[in-house]
Amino acid sequence: MRVCARRRSRTLRLWLLIVFLSLHLLVVSLVLSIYHTSCELHSYPGIQTSISFSVQNASASTSTMTAAGSDTQEVEMDGTADDLAKLEALYSHPLYNLPTPPLPDGDWLLKVRTEKKERERMNPILRLSANEDDYDPILWNASAETHPPWLRFHLGISRWQMYQHKDPNLSALTQQMASHRIVSAVQKSGGTQLKLVMSFPNYGQTLFKPMKQERHEETNVNLYYFSDFERHNAEIAAFHLDKILGFRRVPPVVGRLVNVIKEIKDITTDHKLVTTFFTSPVGNACFYGQCSYYCSTEHAICGRPLKIEGSMAAMLPDLSLAPRRSWRSPWRRSYSRSKLAQWETDSNYCDSIKKTPPYDRGTRLVDLIDMSILDFLMSNMDRHHYETFEKFGNDTFLIHFDNGRAFGRHSNDEPSILAPLVQCCRVRRSTLLRLHLLSLQSYRMSDVMRASLSQDPLAVVAPLLTEQHLSALDRRLETVIQTIQDCLQQHQHHSDVIHDDIGHKAEELIRD
Repeated sequence: MRVCARRRSRTLRLWLLIVFLSLHLLVVSLVLSIYHTSCELHSYPGIQTSISFSVQNASASTSTMTAAGSDTQEVEMDGTADDLAKLEALYSHPLYNLPTPPLPDGDWLLKVRTEKKERERMNPILRLSANEDDYDPILWNASAETHPPWLRFHLGISRWQMYQHKDPNLSALTQQMASHRIVSAVQKSGGTQLKLVMSFPNYGQTLFKPMKQERHEETNVNLYYFSDFERHNAEIAAFHLDKILGFRRVPPVVGRLVNVIKEIKDITTDHKLVTTFFTSPVGNACFYGQCSYYCSTEHAICGRPLKIEGSMAAMLPDLSLAPRRSWRSPWRRSYSRSKLAQWETDSNYCDSIKKTPPYDRGTRLVDLIDMSILDFLMSNMDRHHYETFEKFGNDTFLIHFDNGRAFGRHSNDEPSILAPLVQCCRVRRSTLLRLHLLSLQSYRMSDVMRASLSQDPLAVVAPLLTEQHLSALDRRLETVIQTIQDCLQQHQHHSDVIHDDIGHKAEELIRD
């Protein structure tokens, strides 16, 4: 009996223990359930709200940025369209389309020779390259339709201008220079800085000047004008500015990206040039050539990693076909760190120049003053010589080439560049009228220049001139116009200042 009682007591305690543990577990589960529900009620709504607000804010921010970017893009596109419209209106203005009599045969620089032997005898480019595999076969005849763009350009040079207004060949020529396959690249001899002569399969040639300075960089104020870099974008911009001024005396220039290895090193026959190629520490292909200034590893021309920007200027006819004469400019600088030129100290300097051939007759003096206006607008102090075609004697235009040291500084104007205008007080009527036209809002110089440069292939990389340089053009234009006004006030008769090259009837037509 006692044994049974003890067994029943143990069983009862065991069941009580099981019930106690079960109740304990039930209480714990209930507490955890309540705590979990509390967390859900108080925590998750806040987190969800925060996430919702963040998504909405991010979405709104993205929408705002997209809208702002779209608005900015639309404004830029509208601005570009307005500038292009101004440029088109400028070139359609009567002042740029004055009637001119037909040119006599003697006023064209070159004539077509149909005899193949005579053509090859007269053209050393053809004579040296006719048997090379890289060049196209010569299929030209007397018809202009068969001529490559560079030959049409040469045949279009006249006594008075490098190319005609709205010349349809100009677009084909610049397109060729910007995109055609390069078959030869050799360093051009002479000069102070590196430049290459590049050839195309159709025998066309260009003068290539590589990029040496970023567009936003200004010339170091401690550098003398004769030690400055030659800038590729200055060559391009000078061509466009000369055209906008209506001079048309700069050979066509266009920008291009060139592969340092494939389009220079691999195809050059210039052994001295090849020896200057190297790879920079960061893996860029570089070279430096041989010249008087900046031809060293410290001033090397480097690709990024292979391609470099540069200007491609159309080469003029070979000297054996069209000899040129080089003239020392009367307003040449001393090119000395300590000496001044005579014109810088003699206020009556122009009086003696007016009595000196060829400035004592014809248009040579106003031609030189046109060139000084161009140089002042683009801040080019490096005009020591100029050239003309010998065939035309003294009655012809001045060739406005070699403009690489222009557009060096936008924050400073160099008044001494205008010395020919200030000292001689003489200017073409057509030049004065075009300057006034470019000062008007509807033809503003900076706007038409921006539009013109936007058509260059390198404009997709970055604008060829910064906005500071474009603003400087407008500022300098005002200075030129004011200088002419001062001259008119100093002289009793306007005819003493204005060289009438268009006649009063043409001026009345322009005003109408």
